Amino acid sequence: MIAKESKVNFVVAGLLLGLLIASMDNTIVATAMATIVGEMGGMDKFVWVTSAYMVATMAGMPIFGKLSDMYGRKRFYIFGLIVFLLGSILCGTANSIIELSIYRAIQGIGGGALMPIAFTIIFDVFPPEKRGKMTGLFGAVFGTSSVFGPLLGAYITEYVSWHWIFFINVPIGALSLWFIAMYYRESLEHRKQSIDWWGAITLVGAVVSLMFALELGGNQYAWNSVQIIGLFTAFFLLFVIFLFVEKKASEPIISFAMFKRRLFATTNAVALLYGAAFIITTVYLPIFIQGVYGGSASNSGLLLTPMMLGSVVGSQVGGFLTTKTSFRNIMLLSAVFFVPGLFLLSTLSPDMARSTVTIFMTITGFGVGFSFSVLGISAIHGFDMRQRGSASSTNSFSRSLGMTLGITVFGILQRNQFENGMASAFSGQGAVGAITDPRAILTPEARAAIPAPVLEKMTDILASSIAHTFLWALVPALLAVVCILLMGNERVVTSGKKAPQAKPERG
Repeated sequence: MIAKESKVNFVVAGLLLGLLIASMDNTIVATAMATIVGEMGGMDKFVWVTSAYMVATMAGMPIFGKLSDMYGRKRFYIFGLIVFLLGSILCGTANSIIELSIYRAIQGIGGGALMPIAFTIIFDVFPPEKRGKMTGLFGAVFGTSSVFGPLLGAYITEYVSWHWIFFINVPIGALSLWFIAMYYRESLEHRKQSIDWWGAITLVGAVVSLMFALELGGNQYAWNSVQIIGLFTAFFLLFVIFLFVEKKASEPIISFAMFKRRLFATTNAVALLYGAAFIITTVYLPIFIQGVYGGSASNSGLLLTPMMLGSVVGSQVGGFLTTKTSFRNIMLLSAVFFVPGLFLLSTLSPDMARSTVTIFMTITGFGVGFSFSVLGISAIHGFDMRQRGSASSTNSFSRSLGMTLGITVFGILQRNQFENGMASAFSGQGAVGAITDPRAILTPEARAAIPAPVLEKMTDILASSIAHTFLWALVPALLAVVCILLMGNERVVTSGKKAPQAKPERG
């Protein structure tokens, strides 16, 4: 444990700053993609910009988590931060979509180290009675970034330049690097272990194959095309090999023995399902507000503030309750708000008052906020210091995988319903019927050029497609409730023997 309280505060600040830029990066980039594509071209390849970051991050999480268990947290956190900042600088200087995609992959490698290790360091540094408060704070940052990212990305793109959505990471990351390098000391005794390279290679290959199959299928290639079938086949074969390799490895990247613990297995299932359901709100609520009510991207992002504040409060409440009751009870309270919130969002319509939408967003944000802090604690609960990094990174991996699957699967559902609605409403109407891109009504200038009767039909169809998407998001949310019920009665213990912690700094 760090010797002086002031040093603890600096370490916490450093971890919060690193977590902020890593978790916010995908959402901040999403709002700038239209501008980036318009400036550099590459409409057929822009999906790579998002996929490259997410694939690299997801694949890196369990690998860096395991390495931090073997060789210490500090060195791999600093390594991840340096790689992330290098990737950010390169992204800001990119001259083509292909260059940007490559640089985003470099960024993602660094991001894969930052998020899980930050939560693990908190567990190493603080005693059980303080972990809930701290993970609540960390969870609040994660939730805030999900909603604040689109707003900041839209503002920087509109008033400065899209290049600065990457450059802004540098001063924040440099400050995080300084705090961790100067004030964090760990004394974990390292022992030489074999690295599961085959497990890492097959995991990365499986994730890459699945990501590109989902991203390209039904978009650039038909679902029954050779390319998509080949990618799904590659994913299946590599995943089977990964499972076989992990069972044989002496030091596996992901230990399946961990999943024999009911709390760990159910926590990861809830993280995956919550991630799939919540990511839809952060993606489609700005589109609904901007496309139905009108206004700029920055204004629509600002209107998400109630959901952001709700998630921050929920995260803090969830962290506080971890010392009062079981993880299951806290997550059931979360579901009491999250599931009805999603249902209420599925009733959105063009006639609904903005104040009503604000209430629905706040309820949803408050409900999901619990998961940002509670699941981070329950995933690590009961493991010793040499397993916490792997446990935390597996949980982060599960949430990221859920978000990726959610945004892809529900994105397909929304796009198909919107396009089918447009085709049905405007079939045989010539040039008007050619308007099938929802972005046509996402800017005040484009909306002004559309005849009022046509605009009304388009907003109705857009609102309906988004509302139905929220209704489908109830499926993973309800499945998450089932998993929550299976979590058991474990809770944070603040009396008796404390969990192993790093030794105090000398001098």
